[in-house]
Amino acid sequence: MAEAERAAGDVGDGARADRLGELRSVERNFLSFSPVGDGQAVEVLGDLAHADRIAVVVPGSDTTIDTFDMLGSRYGSLAGGARGLYAEAKKLDPKSRVAVVAWYGYRAPRTQSVEVLTKGRAEEGGQRLEGLIRQLRQVNPAARTTLLCHSYGSVVCGSAMGTMAPGTASALSDIVVFGSPGMGVRSRSELGTHVPFWAGRGTRDWIADVPHASVSVFGVSVGFGSDPTSTPFGAKVLPAGSAQHSDYLKPGGIAVRNIALITLGRGAEVSRG
Repeated sequence: MAEAERAAGDVGDGARADRLGELRSVERNFLSFSPVGDGQAVEVLGDLAHADRIAVVVPGSDTTIDTFDMLGSRYGSLAGGARGLYAEAKKLDPKSRVAVVAWYGYRAPRTQSVEVLTKGRAEEGGQRLEGLIRQLRQVNPAARTTLLCHSYGSVVCGSAMGTMAPGTASALSDIVVFGSPGMGVRSRSELGTHVPFWAGRGTRDWIADVPHASVSVFGVSVGFGSDPTSTPFGAKVLPAGSAQHSDYLKPGGIAVRNIALITLGRGAEVSRG
């Protein structure tokens, strides 16, 4: 990170240099980092090796090294949302041994791009996400892992589940999607797992206006199929209150409390409204 920061400064990219300077704080812990292109980074909150519960936050479009901390609002960014979730989990159970992984480990598409309408980036990301889950299982085989999939990140999760080996999937305790445009499948049964599956959308989330459908255009599938929050999809309801698209993990909201409860293995306590 320090080398990338210096290189950004040398070419006059002060904004990128500033962002990298914030990321390489001695108080932060990263599993991996790459400055190439939009970059990639995987940050960990908590003691990953000794956690009983691990949450992996999979972000959506427009995630880059530059927005890792800054997208939309403090808690709308990937790192900010991970911090919000970690704080909420510790608030609910101060003695819990929980770790949160902010996983920017794939080439997230830009909202204003063709890629955001297709599964190409998600299929690539799904393979990488499966690799992460496999590595987490090797590092801490006793921990139960929850996948938290936001926006286009839910397409990534859907792709990962479609190829995940049973042994790897056995590490998962729950899958949670929120603000989802679809997962590339018609129903949860097509995900090939019996892991508890939750889906929610806030009343102020613009994603509700996005058509939940999939059509073939010149042999390319455009769109991501059924709405995960619809009854026919078969998900458990994740009450998300009045959440907007980028503030599901903002402290004080219904959404982050319910997501934290699921992460802690207390899904029975999820509020019903």
